[in-house]
Amino acid sequence: MNTLKTRHIGRNITRIRELCGLKQEAVAIAMGVSQQAISIMENSEEVEKKKLEEVANALGVTAKGIKKFSEEDVLAYISNSYDKNADVDTVASMNRILNFNTLDRLTDSYEENKKLYERLVLCEKEKIGYLEKVLNEYAFGKF
Repeated sequence: MNTLKTRHIGRNITRIRELCGLKQEAVAIAMGVSQQAISIMENSEEVEKKKLEEVANALGVTAKGIKKFSEEDVLAYISNSYDKNADVDTVASMNRILNFNTLDRLTDSYEENKKLYERLVLCEKEKIGYLEKVLNEYAFGKF
């Protein structure tokens, strides 16, 4: 008997997030949404394509990887790939597959936010300078 097993996309997102060592809040920050939105997404059996792409980017994986994720496949891959005499290429390819680079993405996001904040502060200083100039001109009758 051949039964079609549907995959619960939300559970796949949860497992990948947990394997990456991330909390819902970290993924939410990376996506620019609330933690509750991530919770709702993880409890959903299906996720719309655009949201799936966004969460995949936040986790450092592909949308296809989320859809096809299976813990059994990951464990089988690791157990079949690991060999005491494994060559360097096999170990390197396994590391590339299992490396999600989420910490790097969060660090980049933090740096980008820092730069945006500095630009915002600079704009506010320019605005204050302009307003002081206008106020001085008005006070001394040059207006």
